[in-house]
Amino acid sequence: MNYQFLYPIILAAVKELYGLEATEAMIQLQKTRPEFEGQVTVVVFPFVKAARKAPVQVAQEIGEYIVKNSTEIEKFNAVQGFLNLSVATSYWLHQLETIAGDEKYGFQAANGKLMMVEYSSPNTNKPLHLGHVRNNLLGYAIAKIEEANGWKVVKTNIVNDRGIHICKSMLAWQKFGNGETPESSGKKGDHLIGDYYVRFDKEYKKQIEELKAQGMNEEEAKKEAPLIKEAQAMLLKWEQGDPEVRALWKQMNDWVYAGFDETYKQMGVGFDKIYYESNTYLEGKEEVERGLEEGLFYRRPDGSVWADLTKDGLDEKLLLRSDGTSVYMTQDIGTAKLRFQDYPIDKMVYVVGNEQEYHFKVLSILLDRLGFPFGKELVHFSYGMVELPNGKMKSREGTVVDADDLMEKMIDDARAISRDKVNTLPDVTEEEANEIARKVGLGALKYFILKVDPRKNMLFNPEESIDFNGNTGPFIQYTYARIQSVLRKAAAVSPVTAAVQPLRPINSKELALIQRLTEFPAAVKQAGDDFSPAVLCNYAYALACDFNSFYHDYSILNETDEAIRALRITLSASVAKVLRSAFSLLGIEMPERM
Repeated sequence: MNYQFLYPIILAAVKELYGLEATEAMIQLQKTRPEFEGQVTVVVFPFVKAARKAPVQVAQEIGEYIVKNSTEIEKFNAVQGFLNLSVATSYWLHQLETIAGDEKYGFQAANGKLMMVEYSSPNTNKPLHLGHVRNNLLGYAIAKIEEANGWKVVKTNIVNDRGIHICKSMLAWQKFGNGETPESSGKKGDHLIGDYYVRFDKEYKKQIEELKAQGMNEEEAKKEAPLIKEAQAMLLKWEQGDPEVRALWKQMNDWVYAGFDETYKQMGVGFDKIYYESNTYLEGKEEVERGLEEGLFYRRPDGSVWADLTKDGLDEKLLLRSDGTSVYMTQDIGTAKLRFQDYPIDKMVYVVGNEQEYHFKVLSILLDRLGFPFGKELVHFSYGMVELPNGKMKSREGTVVDADDLMEKMIDDARAISRDKVNTLPDVTEEEANEIARKVGLGALKYFILKVDPRKNMLFNPEESIDFNGNTGPFIQYTYARIQSVLRKAAAVSPVTAAVQPLRPINSKELALIQRLTEFPAAVKQAGDDFSPAVLCNYAYALACDFNSFYHDYSILNETDEAIRALRITLSASVAKVLRSAFSLLGIEMPERM
């Protein structure tokens, strides 16, 4: 609620009436309950002790003072300790005029601070999957929302482009690939490399079973299988800079990056700065070696380096393996150091699943122990897992949901469902129909994932998400397209000055819409404070529902009273603008026709 004008007059009222030097923190405002007249309710209990009167009398006296001394409040009613205020029509019309004339409505001015948001963080041994979809959509939306709240945001990605998992794909391609390339196979590079990661696992398991048949137990077989030993040797060669291994690594990673770029483009997300583990892990190793010299860490007899975190209520954490190779924690220490060297970061936010909560607790402690002042201030935005009702959709690996397959299916479903609707549009081309299907399909996917509290695990239902009714992206997109159709038919939006003439009381549906529009800045702020795109999803759905209720009951273009028609056109245009703004912060595009 945007009722800032009430604070000064309430403070003046209690001072004059009861001699109370109150503060804004004592003022409690609520939305008036539907069974009472009014739009905003003042809770007067904080003033009762100073007034030495019954709560209902205090509410009555403050109400009389406000009506007498304010042009914004036209009447009131007191119910026990609650003062229900009816805001004047002129106030709401002025609010609509402000909203209609402000293209940046709801967005805050720059605050001069920089926030870095890390998301995606893929491995270069497989394609992006459903878990990455939620991660990327959340990260991108959080970045856009924080920009709307005044932050300068740097969107960043750390690509895990080295390690034993990468060597597994490389080794499998060497042994079984026969020179296959994305061009020769017709596959995206990330899918091709993912296939060889699966092939490694398949052949590795065969070797384990063979060794077990020879009398080894499973743990011994896993360690002694020739493939895993070769992969470990390849990793060691990579870290030693072996030119052949490095050349193969670069070639295969380049294939993967090209595939990732296609996926990111289709998903509608991007980055301002990309870091690579292959560049940052050395920085991390240097910091670990420094910590070892300074007595912050210790070396075990096998040569591995560890941090003892038992005094912090945790356990011991491996930082360097016995062969000197690094682990994820080493890389993250180096990446954090480089980032704070590269940018004047005021807040660092990691968008990473909740299974990594322990990892980021440790990272924060280690950075602080190493003397980095930003160590304690890192924010781990921990989100829940996402699954499908049947466990999986078509997948090239058979165990995970491929991001490309998922987006393709959503667009195909939107095309099939909207075919009849699109065919009713005049002069629709196949190109436009495909573009509408793309926006609706991806909008359905993004909205369904983002509308859930990000900290909760969720079940993504493709069929439910694409519905044109209910709390879905397509429903809100359709509402926006409906308004655009009205505005096109109106030829031009009537001037706001004509729309805001208080010639008559506005009806309850118009009032509900204007009220909802005034709540948009608060929704943007809350979404930023809570790192929760779901707040904007819920707001956009409520606004769309309010508009459709109004649209059902009242005519816009056929209204004979010119002032009323102008008001409704302006109101409709303002709703469309705010829906478009809300969805832009969620990374969702709006089709102009549906």
